[in-house]
Amino acid sequence: MMVRSNNKELSTPKLFIIAGLFLLATGMIWGITGGLQYILPGFLKRQLSFERVRPLHVSSVVFWIILSAIGSVSTYIQQHTGKKLYSNKLIKAQFIIFIISIFIILCSYILGKFGGREYWEFHPILALPIIIAWILFLINVVKSIGTLKNQPVYIWMWLTGVIFFLFTFLESYLWLFPYFRNNVVNDMTIQWKSYGSMVGSWNMLIYGSSIFLMDKISNTKTYSHSRIAFLLYFTGLFNLMFNWGHHIYTLPTHGFVKHISYAVSMTELFILGRIIYLWKDSLTTAKKNFHQTSYRFLMAADIWIFLTLVLAIAMSIPAINVYTHGTHITVAHTMGATIGINSFLLLAIAFDILKDTCRNFKPYKKRFNTGYWIANGSLLLFWISLICAGVIKAKWQLSSSQIPFSSMMLTLKPYFIVFFIAGVIMMVGFLLIIYPLVINQLLCYSKRNSTEKIDTSHQTAVSFQNK
Repeated sequence: MMVRSNNKELSTPKLFIIAGLFLLATGMIWGITGGLQYILPGFLKRQLSFERVRPLHVSSVVFWIILSAIGSVSTYIQQHTGKKLYSNKLIKAQFIIFIISIFIILCSYILGKFGGREYWEFHPILALPIIIAWILFLINVVKSIGTLKNQPVYIWMWLTGVIFFLFTFLESYLWLFPYFRNNVVNDMTIQWKSYGSMVGSWNMLIYGSSIFLMDKISNTKTYSHSRIAFLLYFTGLFNLMFNWGHHIYTLPTHGFVKHISYAVSMTELFILGRIIYLWKDSLTTAKKNFHQTSYRFLMAADIWIFLTLVLAIAMSIPAINVYTHGTHITVAHTMGATIGINSFLLLAIAFDILKDTCRNFKPYKKRFNTGYWIANGSLLLFWISLICAGVIKAKWQLSSSQIPFSSMMLTLKPYFIVFFIAGVIMMVGFLLIIYPLVINQLLCYSKRNSTEKIDTSHQTAVSFQNK
């Protein structure tokens, strides 16, 4: 059963997505600041040095993905079951905990207060409210779904993503215990294992929501019950558990881990791309036009799946990985996956969930089209400049007669300039896309509150006159 929820109500799941969009904008601003510091060393060094700006950028973008994924799953579960969430109080409490925690985390970075590691560079004590909020989410999802009998693939993806994220998030803090921290190889292996699997966990949430959206647009359940969709699920689960191994090719750890990781690396993206490609061909022109905005983001994600897949396969080959490890090629892969795949899929979902308001989207059509093409074109330039910089650094890393690091970085400066300019243009494109989504929701919420106040005042006046 696929039922439309009341899209015109500013529900808590919508607030998750809107908060995520704000974090996306914030993350881009921090990213531009960091890019400028690459070109102008010493820029804002006293006020906001690069070691502060980088985690501000990374955490903002990671929380954009997490919050938007939560909002997407929470909305689509209701549309799938035709019922409200198990507990509205739980999701409201979860939202409040997340917002307060994220605010404190970002402020701690600005003040230079750290204590964590990659992705989670904030003090470990701040992980506790995130764990609590995620447990609330887990309870709400499990209770809202109910039975698992004859459920489509996206239900299995959501459950797997929610459960494994909690597990991998806890696993990423095993370094707090001396038993794990005191062995460097084991410590690094567990660290990369947890982070790789964590990305796989939120991918499950995003891919599941994307398949739900494809079913919704085509008005069928063909894709969510298809063999290839369940193949994606099981391959994704296998990837979630094992494909992180290409991060530790250079570590002296067990060989079988590396071999399994190489075998399964990025097959999940190929299958997802195949699903979108086959689904695209089955749509009528009318359906494409009716859901044009969401459809176009899904198609953009399909292209970036292909580009990211090509780069990922190359990076997963041990002989090539030796060169690419620790270079800007890894950054290019991350940016392609985070922006080109995850962010475009989440924007497709965001437009589906947030588009139905008291205001028409037509006045923003030209602005959206401009932003869409600007974002895609500049992202491609951004991506290529990082790969070029990575190739030069890779040559330097394995050169028998290395020039000084500072001299090597100077040779990369032209690519950093292109990278920065492309980043600025891309930010403008994304802001043109995000603006109508956020402003329409906020204006409609304001209008609805004003109307309710007027109605209340009118009823009070009538009641007073009757007396």
